[in-house]
Formats: sequence, C-alpha cells, structure tokens
Amino acid sequence: MRNYKQHIKKNWYCFLLGPLFMTLEACGEFILPFINANIIDKGAANGDIPFIIEIGIYMVLIAVAMLITGVLGAFFAVRGSTRMAAGVRMDVFDKIQTFSFSDIDRFSTGSLITRTTNDITQIQSFTQTMLRGFFRSPIMLIGALIMSFSLNPDIAWVILIVVPILALATFLIIKTASPRYTAMQHQLDTLNNGIGESITNIKVIKSFVREEHEKEKFANINTALMDKSISALKMMILMQPISALAVNVTTLIVVWASGRQIMVGGMEIGTLTAFITYLSQVLTALNFLANIFLQGTRAAASHRRISQVLSTTPDISDSSAEHKEHSIDSGSVEFKNVSFRYFKDTKAPVLDDINIKINSGELVGIIGSTGSGKTTLISLIPRLYDADCGEVLVDGINVKDLSIKELRDKVAVVLQKNTLFSGTVAENLRWGNENATDEELVKVCKIAQADSFINSFPDGYDTEIGQGGGNLSGGQKQRLCIARALLKKPQIMILDDSTSAVDTATDASIRRAFRDKLPGITKLIIAQRITSVMDADKIIVMDKGRIVDFGTHAELLSSSATYQEIYYSQKDREEAGANE
Repeated sequence: MRNYKQHIKKNWYCFLLGPLFMTLEACGEFILPFINANIIDKGAANGDIPFIIEIGIYMVLIAVAMLITGVLGAFFAVRGSTRMAAGVRMDVFDKIQTFSFSDIDRFSTGSLITRTTNDITQIQSFTQTMLRGFFRSPIMLIGALIMSFSLNPDIAWVILIVVPILALATFLIIKTASPRYTAMQHQLDTLNNGIGESITNIKVIKSFVREEHEKEKFANINTALMDKSISALKMMILMQPISALAVNVTTLIVVWASGRQIMVGGMEIGTLTAFITYLSQVLTALNFLANIFLQGTRAAASHRRISQVLSTTPDISDSSAEHKEHSIDSGSVEFKNVSFRYFKDTKAPVLDDINIKINSGELVGIIGSTGSGKTTLISLIPRLYDADCGEVLVDGINVKDLSIKELRDKVAVVLQKNTLFSGTVAENLRWGNENATDEELVKVCKIAQADSFINSFPDGYDTEIGQGGGNLSGGQKQRLCIARALLKKPQIMILDDSTSAVDTATDASIRRAFRDKLPGITKLIIAQRITSVMDADKIIVMDKGRIVDFGTHAELLSSSATYQEIYYSQKDREEAGANE
C-alpha cells in the first residue's frame, strides 16, 4: 500500500473511518454472546422476565449500533478503495501517454489494457476487503479469545491448538497460489490481445471468410485462460473445506468436554452457548484473515504488473534536452550518419548510415520498395523512435535536445493507418487545433480536397463519424487526416503514403495545393506512385534501409537505375491498364 500513499492521503478519512467503524462493529460481536449467556443462565434459568427484557433491550441497542457502524464502515471502505483505484488508474494512463512506440511494443496493447482495468480492479477489491476486515478480524479474534478464556480457560486451550494448524494451511495455499495468479494475469493479456486484434480486423476476417479460424483460435486462448484460472482459484477453494473441518472438529471437542462439565455442574448451558459462539467467531476471523491474504496474493501479482508500468522510464523523453525553449521556425531537417534497429540485438539495421539534408519549405518525395525504411526514416523526425546512431536535426538542433511538445506540435505526421474517432467531422478535425474556427476548418479541408465531400453530407461538418471512421471511404479518411494535420499549422508536414486511396486527379490537386498554399512549410511525402512525387523539389530513393539516390525527377530518371526500374514498371502497368 506504500506505493499508493498519495491516493490514500487524498482520501485519508475513508482509510481512517472505515476500519474504525468496522472495529466498533467487531466489539459488538464479542459482547453480545456474553450478554446472551447471562440471559440464559440468570434470566431464563430463574424465570426473571424483567431481567430478560432489560438485557434484551441492551442487546437490541447494541445490534442497532452494530448495524449502523457496519454500514458506515462498508461505505467508507468502498469509497476509499474506489477513489484510490481511480487515482492509480489515472496514474497508469498518464504514464502510458509518455511511452514511446517501442515502450508500447514491449508491453503490448492487450497487456496495457489488462493492467489498466483488471489488475487495478484486483487492487481495489483487496483494498476494500482489507479496510473492512484487516482490523475487524484481529479484534474479533482477540476479543473472542479473551472472552473464551474468561468463560472457561480449560476448554479455551483447544482453540489455540487449531489456530497454528489453520495458519500453516493458509501459508502453504498462498505459496502455491501466488505464481498461478501471475500466470493467470499473463494469460488474460493474451486474451485481450486476441480480442482486440479480431475486432479491429473484423472486415479482413469476413472478407477472407476466416470466422471459423478466428473462433477456433479464440477458443484455444479462452480455454487456456480457463485452465489457468481454475488452477489458481482451486487453491482458494481449499480454504473453505479446511476451515469448515477445523470448525467442526473443534466444536465436537468443545461440546464433548463441556458436556461432561455441565453434567457435573462445572458449566452452565448459557456459558456453553456463548463459548461455541466465540469459537465460531475465532475461526470465522481466522478464515476471513486467510481470505485477505489469499486475495492479497492475487493483488500482489497485479501490483507487480502495475508497478512495471509505473516504474518504466520511457525510452524517449526530453529530461536532458539542452534547447527546451527553442521554438522551431524554419523546419529544415538533416540526417547525419543515422542508423536504427527496431530490435537492438539484430545484425541488419532498418536504417543504415543515412545522410541527407532537406531545406526549409522544400517539397521532398520519398520512394522505395516495401520494407526499404521509408516510414522508419520519417518516424525519427518527431521522435516516435530515436536513432541508435547519428543525429536527426531540426532547425539545426538535435531533436533529442528539443522539447518533445514543441517538436511534435511543429511536426505534423499523417501515418499510413488513418485513425479517426467517434464524433462529428468538426470534432475530429479539431484534434489538430481544439480552438480552430469554422473558417479555419473549411480552409484546411479545401487544401486537403475534403470540403466538397463533407458538404455533400446532409449535416456537413456536423456529420457523425462512426468508430474508426467506418462510415467513410479510405480516400475520405485520408483527406480528413491530412486536413486535421494541417490545422496544427506545422513547420514540417509528413504524409506517409497518405494519398494512396485517392484517385490520381485528387492526388494531383492535393500536391498542387501544398505547393501553392503552403510555401513556407517543409513537406515530406512518402508514396508508392512516382506520379505522386515526380513534381517534388527533390526525391529520395531508398532501398534496404539506405538512401541510394537523391535528386529531381529528371535527374533520377537519367541517372538512377533503381528509380528507372520503379518508373518504367509503373508506366508499363498504367499502359497495360489503359489498353484493357
């Protein structure tokens, strides 16, 4: 609980009042049997009705007080644990927002979801149980033991024999259950990853008629989770029969021993009734404490997983940046001897010895075969990843020395995967600038060639977009993402194959608008089609993680074998398509 002390401090009254009220309720638990014994032994045995009524009123008042304190204790326990969990969940979410792409890859999306939801729920449940029973149970245990010895010390020793036996059984169960809970949580990660992947790619699954395959794959994952859950939970199931056995055996011994004392007049019936009640309270308190420790075992496994997230130092930060106050104003980009590997233990780099300079305001095309490193190259500019070797410079300053916020505010990236969110068209666009006016929305949408199709919708810019933009075409999503990026008013604009789904005429209109209306912005366009970059100021040709050529379309067409191969192969396909 030390790890969550800041959230405990914020709700200190819950962590104080919850145990306090539960403790007061526990006091009533061991007072009532003693009073009841007096009613039986003194009131009922002597037929003293006024005494029975008087003591009975006290018992009712104590019961009402126990009801009130029990409800209040439970209320503060729920309130405190829920608020603490909400705070921890916010901490985890905030931490994830600082993660680089490589940090997220290391944990996996499904695992981060499980840690933010299920693991924190386990911590919440344990905290609630602890607030309700961690103080109540020991007090009830100690109080019942004291009352048992005060009633009959000879028989009370039987209880002390049972306590270490139950403690040993609990220890062995916890020791076995702990690694099983960890394995169960890891399997839950796998399940969440599988569900997320299946739902996200449902259109692909249906188009390839792979529903049965996905059902079978999910069934295997689900069965594995079930097996690991049963393996872990069956250890908890053992606690109930072990406790029940201890209660029943101890009760039999007590009844047998006390029965003999009653026969010889050494014990009264009321005392025996109270003694059995205290015996039940002792064993119930032990059982509740054992359950707290068992639940704590599962919470400890979840806590370790949460701590892994909270203690992670993001791969990318600006804590040691030397030019945090620098404001990017020119947008020039330079790569000096840059190399990069996604997996640091692999021999072949994804990018190898990249050296290139892009001047402010230039429109630069990047072309190359699939896997040549185009996307990786542009990902280093806004520090989605960091170069392993060399330097990436913006405005002549190493990006590692700039403020991440300033860098990413001034570098707009439209990635290959076009992501839109539930909400209206205008709300999605304002992700680029939440304070943008309607006129600014229209302006950037015209540059991105999106204004015309938006106005074709009955509700225009107030049209609701389905989750992920499911009710839009690929080309429409691409154009909205370009407009959203333009709203940032960046100094560097990067399009990563972001016009692949639009027709050639619209593609040409977007490029023309970029050149005419965004003259001061540095523009980098990754494309598969040479026609998308042939009018660029310069074109970078990449192959196997290296820049093999750099120049204008005319220069490359006359001197670059790689560029010529791409150009003529695409030209042949276009001519063949036209002839058909």
